[in-house]
Amino acid sequence: MNDDRGFGIYVHWPFCRAKCPYCDFNSHVREAIDQRRWRDALLTELTHYAEQTAGRTVTSLFFGGGTPSLMEPETTAAVIETVRRHWATAPDFEITLEANPTSVEIGRFRGFRDAGVNRVSIGVQALDDAMLKFLGRQHSAGEAIQALEIGRATFPRLSFDLIYARPGQTLDAWQDELAAALDLADRHISLYQLTIEPGTAFEQRVARGDFQTLPEEEQATLFDWTAARLDHAGLPAYEISNHARPGEESRHNLTYWRYGDYAGIGPGAHGRLTRGSEKLATATERKPESWLEMVERDGHGILEEERLGYEEQSDELLLMGLRLKEGVDLARWQQLSGRDPDPAREEFLLEHGFIERLGNSRLRCTPSGMLILDSVVADLAC
Repeated sequence: MNDDRGFGIYVHWPFCRAKCPYCDFNSHVREAIDQRRWRDALLTELTHYAEQTAGRTVTSLFFGGGTPSLMEPETTAAVIETVRRHWATAPDFEITLEANPTSVEIGRFRGFRDAGVNRVSIGVQALDDAMLKFLGRQHSAGEAIQALEIGRATFPRLSFDLIYARPGQTLDAWQDELAAALDLADRHISLYQLTIEPGTAFEQRVARGDFQTLPEEEQATLFDWTAARLDHAGLPAYEISNHARPGEESRHNLTYWRYGDYAGIGPGAHGRLTRGSEKLATATERKPESWLEMVERDGHGILEEERLGYEEQSDELLLMGLRLKEGVDLARWQQLSGRDPDPAREEFLLEHGFIERLGNSRLRCTPSGMLILDSVVADLAC
């Protein structure tokens, strides 16, 4: 069973050199990592999922984390070879690896390219040394620029991330920083507003009064200006935080946002898989050492495999699809939910300029709606 939304594989490498204070991902710092043991476990879990998804064509493979550029290139090569052995792959098979711009990881770029990686996503986060220190990053602005230059010369496709709406950041300062970023950008850039996530070091620091987040009005101003500036630069937003030249969108992430199927490999990885008429939500053990032991014992680290009802699927479709500029396929949403959007709620959102219809086939958020996306989704899902 294949469809135009694609079928992706996500591989989670949970280790980092240090834990960033804003990060709520499943990432861990370890003094030593048995690369061979981890490689064998990833390949074992991949094989388990291959047995569950026979006949699928893989359109994308994404190494995320954590910091997968701390993985040995030999491990990356073994995963790619195993995917190709177990599944058919699309002619334009996209293989992305997330990387941090430290000298250690930059030195591995050629090895990752030779392993088969054809797209790199670099976590720059800022082009200012003081702000990089505030964000807990392990690289300098100079190293980031060097990584982008080497990455562009090494891989066919490149993207990088920046975090904005940082404490005290003015529009003038962001305009200057984004101008410098655009001089370095290739065909894709991800721009995320700083959010204070539960359980992070930043949450504790905000609670202590160490710093304050930007007022919502200033965040909205930065968001609106950023979207307009990137559109003018030929990198329009195709998703709330992601900008690309036409045709250069992340195929793997589009599979998520279009509510396609994907297998999640590694500690804490989640997946969505269609099996017969059912849609399954999968989740693996989060703690790295526990996941490793489970895989070695059982052949996989899956803790949960939940059948999603049609209402749950339709809600997830809205939650993911309304992030996209293309919006949601109404026929698909109606098929899953068994109903049309509530007329009164839809009319309210239309009148206030938060959503718009694209003919009779699609529904999408306006730029104003993107600023309150969670509320829009909640209204339409009721």
